[in-house]
Amino acid sequence: MLYTVVFLLLGFVPAAVAQSPQHILSNHPNALDVPTVKESAIQARRILNLSSIATLSTVFPQDQSTPLLENRPHDLDGAPIGLMDYYASCDPTPYEPTMLAISIATSFRNARAGSNVTLSLRYHPPLDHPPGNDIYTYSPANLPRFSLLGYIEPVPISEVRKYHIDRCFFKRHPDAVAWKPGNAIHQSWWARLVVEQIYWIGGFGDRAYIGWIPIEEWRGVTQEEVGNARLVGEHGYGKASFQ
Repeated sequence: MLYTVVFLLLGFVPAAVAQSPQHILSNHPNALDVPTVKESAIQARRILNLSSIATLSTVFPQDQSTPLLENRPHDLDGAPIGLMDYYASCDPTPYEPTMLAISIATSFRNARAGSNVTLSLRYHPPLDHPPGNDIYTYSPANLPRFSLLGYIEPVPISEVRKYHIDRCFFKRHPDAVAWKPGNAIHQSWWARLVVEQIYWIGGFGDRAYIGWIPIEEWRGVTQEEVGNARLVGEHGYGKASFQ
């Protein structure tokens, strides 16, 4: 999957930025004013908080027990698949995305079979963003995106009730009430992605941090820092701010 991203970006990076191929997805040694790892973690948490839809990627198990009603090919052992899914950043662990898992869904079936899970997000500037400094300010190749790697675990009912996780989730996804636990359509359950690794691409390597964010930095970002941060294009900001 990472190779695919690299090849796609090769077509987007301008010659003035791509001083050498190794700096397309890595930091240039002469880069100036590049956000720190801490600031990049704040940006990532801000995106997690602003968004509520991402791509959930899993891998088909080697030993497939295909339901009779599912016409699945027989050569998918170990193949990755990425599908859109809802999530919400809810207490008590806002750094670990909360999801409403549907037992029959491919992603959660793969997760239950032992697949690792990756949730991939990218930043979408608001439609009323201020003009950019150049054509690359709002280029998708120069905007932040990241992947959260980990595993799925159920959220205890006691925790759902104590922290009103259902209310938090349905505030972001009102339509999801139709498949809440106990519905008459599909078996579902509250789940969270337990984040173990974070890979971040903040933009072009001469102006943004690219690399892994330590889990301590990810979890250590406060909700106050998330609330105070601004990404490029947000509320008139021409660049990221951490005030």
